[in-house]
Amino acid sequence: MLALAISSDSPSQLKFTEVDEPNCNSNEALVIVHATSLNRGELRLLAIRPDGWIPGQDIVGIVERAAADGSGPAAGTRVAALVDQGGWAEHVAVPTDRLAVIPDAVSFASAATLPVAGTTALRTLRQGGDLAGQRVLITGASGAVGRFQIQIACEQGASVTAIASARHHDDLRDLGAGKIVESIELAEGPFSLITESVGGKSLADAIERVAPGGTIIMFGSSSGELTPVGFRQFVPGHEGARLQTFAYYTSGSAIGADIAALLDLIVAGRLETRVAMTVPWTDIGQALDALRQRSFSGKAVLTMA
Repeated sequence: MLALAISSDSPSQLKFTEVDEPNCNSNEALVIVHATSLNRGELRLLAIRPDGWIPGQDIVGIVERAAADGSGPAAGTRVAALVDQGGWAEHVAVPTDRLAVIPDAVSFASAATLPVAGTTALRTLRQGGDLAGQRVLITGASGAVGRFQIQIACEQGASVTAIASARHHDDLRDLGAGKIVESIELAEGPFSLITESVGGKSLADAIERVAPGGTIIMFGSSSGELTPVGFRQFVPGHEGARLQTFAYYTSGSAIGADIAALLDLIVAGRLETRVAMTVPWTDIGQALDALRQRSFSGKAVLTMA
């Protein structure tokens, strides 16, 4: 089968190569990949993984062969899944607890935006417990995860303040954000939950705005800057607050169930996805350049025709 593998000799750091079809464990279905979406974390993986490694986490497609143990959907079913690697290929073996059936009303492209970004949004917000009536602060709010976080938090009854540049304010307001400011210094706390993806000074400022007993959940560091953290940043004024890291691969099982829940929200008209660009996977260099330059808000989707 054909796959996109890391190649240090290529300008895009990737090349098409013929590889063996994956062997499936008894709890894995073989999926024909129709589309995948790009994640910012994959840019880092392209820089650190060895030649020959196949990236790709968000996949949508059709089950070609159901799992041998009888779990999961039947052959011919449209599915979305989150895999750790290997998604930029014609076929992928996927554990059935990571698969969700795509409803007929949802397109492949729309479903492809969900696995990493959607489950990250859902699971980071869970760290805040019952959000009804709570004040939530979202940094990096114009990104794919932030857009989902705004919608899900508002759906759960939270009051959301979002941090984003001015050109995104109308868009994020339409998603439900009550307040949108350009800098975290302008965000008026305290907040019971802060989702933080910028790092550096943004994280330090987040600590100043977390409520006593509240939670700051870190799931990225787009600034690349370190943050000195000390006891006296929390005391007095933020006693009992929690500073916690998040990575999807340590966040627990049943990812497929969470993708299914997000798909149900789309069908109900309560979750908007944003496909900012769609290109064939032969043009992945174009999509990666746009991702690096932050030239779009939403997700880039690659199609494997």
